[in-house]
Amino acid sequence: MNMSKDVIAQYKGVYVFAQQVDNQVSGIAYELLGKAKELAEPLKTDVTAVLIGSGVKNLADSLAEYGADKVIVVDDPELKDYRTEPYAHALASVINEYKPEIMLVGATAIGRDLGPTVSARVATGLTADCTVLEIGDFPLVPIPGKEDEQLHNQLLMTRPAFGGNTIATIACPYNRPQMATVRPGVMQKITPVKGAKAEVIEYNPGFTPNNRYVTIKEVVKAVNDVADIMDAKILVSGGRGVGSPENFKILEDLAAVLGGTVSCSRAVVDSGWKPKELQVGQTGKTVRPNVYFAIGISGAIQHVAGMEESGIIIAINKDEDAPIFDVADYGIVGDLNKIVPQLTESLKAAIANK
Repeated sequence: MNMSKDVIAQYKGVYVFAQQVDNQVSGIAYELLGKAKELAEPLKTDVTAVLIGSGVKNLADSLAEYGADKVIVVDDPELKDYRTEPYAHALASVINEYKPEIMLVGATAIGRDLGPTVSARVATGLTADCTVLEIGDFPLVPIPGKEDEQLHNQLLMTRPAFGGNTIATIACPYNRPQMATVRPGVMQKITPVKGAKAEVIEYNPGFTPNNRYVTIKEVVKAVNDVADIMDAKILVSGGRGVGSPENFKILEDLAAVLGGTVSCSRAVVDSGWKPKELQVGQTGKTVRPNVYFAIGISGAIQHVAGMEESGIIIAINKDEDAPIFDVADYGIVGDLNKIVPQLTESLKAAIANK
C-alpha cells in the first residue's frame, strides 16, 4: 500500500546499518557512511548509523569519525551474535520509531539476510546490489503532460539487471524508507576526522525470545589464509584463457615481482581452479586496485562490474575483439604464455637495475 505524501514527509535522514562482528565494525559500514554523507547534502539532512549488538557502545566514536552525525545504539545480550530474528526486530523497530528517509545496508552475508527481512517487515521496497546511488528526479524524464507529477529528491538506485546484460535505475517513490544494499568495495570511505563525535542515542525495543529465535550451539571460525583481494593495490587476474590451474603459476610469478595478489574470473572458480574468495565480478568481489591485470579474461559485463574502477587496467588476450579491451587503459593482443613470462623478466630486470 502506498504512503500518503503527508506520511512520506515525516521520514527524514540517511541511515546506515553499521555492521559489527565480534565488536569490530566491518569496513562496509564506513564505506556506506561515506556514501550517506554524499546523499545527505542535497537532501539537507544528517547521517545516522544504527549500531546493533551487545556491549558495542564503544564503537560509536569510530562511526562518528567516518561521517555519522548520530549513532543509534541498540545494545542487548540477545544481540551478541547475529541472528535473523532479534536483529530484524532491532532494525525494523528503529525504522518505525525514527522514520529514516533512506536506509542503506551492506550486501554482506549478514546484510543479504537482514535487509530483505527488514524491508518486508516495514512494508517497503529493497533494491539489492546497487552500484550507483544518487539523489534525483523520478521519472528520470518527465512524462509529457504530467510534468507536475515528477517527484524530486528521490533515491535513484542503479544496479545490473537481467544477468548483468543491462543496467536498471530503480526508485521507491511511494514508500519509505528507500532501502538499498551495496556490496563491499563499491563505495568509498571518507578520510576519517580524528576526534569527531556523534550524538549517541540509546534505544532498546525489548527482546522476547520466540520460536523464530535460533539457538547458536557453537561458532566455528575457519582459518583462511587466502589474501583479501579487496585490499590489494596490484591484482593479477586470470580467466579461463589461462588454460589450466597449473598455468596460474606464470600469473603468480608476475604478482610476486610486483608485490601483487592473484585473483580470477568466475569461469576459473566454476572450473574449480581457484577458491571463490579470489573471484572478481558481479557474483564475486568488487575491487579498486591501483593496477589490474586482466589476463585471459574476455571481459563479460559481469566481470567488468567488479573491476572497472581500478586505477590502471592492463589486458592481455589473444582475441583482439575481446570486450575487456573496451575498458582497458593498455591492451596487448597475443599469447599470454609468451607475453606474461617476458613481462615478468623485464620487470625483474628493471627492478634490479633501479
